[in-house]
Amino acid sequence: MMKFSSGTETKEIFLPAPSLESNVSVETTLYKRISRRSFAEKPLPLKTLGQILWAAQGKNSDEPRGTTRTAPSAGATYPLDTYVVTGNIKNLPNGFYRYEHARHLLLPLISGDLRKQLTRIALGQQFITQAPASIILSAVFERTTRRYGDRGIQYVHNEIGHVTQNVYLQVESLGLGTVAVGAFDDKELKSLLKIDSIPLMIIPFGQISD
Repeated sequence: MMKFSSGTETKEIFLPAPSLESNVSVETTLYKRISRRSFAEKPLPLKTLGQILWAAQGKNSDEPRGTTRTAPSAGATYPLDTYVVTGNIKNLPNGFYRYEHARHLLLPLISGDLRKQLTRIALGQQFITQAPASIILSAVFERTTRRYGDRGIQYVHNEIGHVTQNVYLQVESLGLGTVAVGAFDDKELKSLLKIDSIPLMIIPFGQISD
């Protein structure tokens, strides 16, 4: 049993298993991939949220060295933590969650719809409020720099690019829209979400507005 910071008891939320097949080719998603900043205020299914989170940082094939993830990481140090702010997902309370890749589930951290606060911290970019959910990628740089020294800082930023592109391609294949947002106040975002890691990217997504 988990608790939101408000004290409301909420269980860990297991996500539907991700689909490993698609009728849309990688080439098509690459060709169609663009940034979209206008979202319809329509709910998304929980399965769709889980699929996108899996594409970002989920488990993939078992290699000889053990389970890997959907995005490459220097030395398998995995410096990134994956969170999501939700405001319009079917059968999911609005809130702030941490994605646990190993068991493909959400850990509830803060209850309530934080999208307006997130929009303010992201310099007033209103499409964040419209989007039913936004992934937050943050980094614990020491996981990588303890092995690679200062060069590890670059490797962490490389990994942000890998994960963000994964999200773009998965979202595009689902007929949805997304955009990578790097303009926000780091300190305010850490304060809002009560995290110690360094936030590096906000990725809102949802149905494309007509």
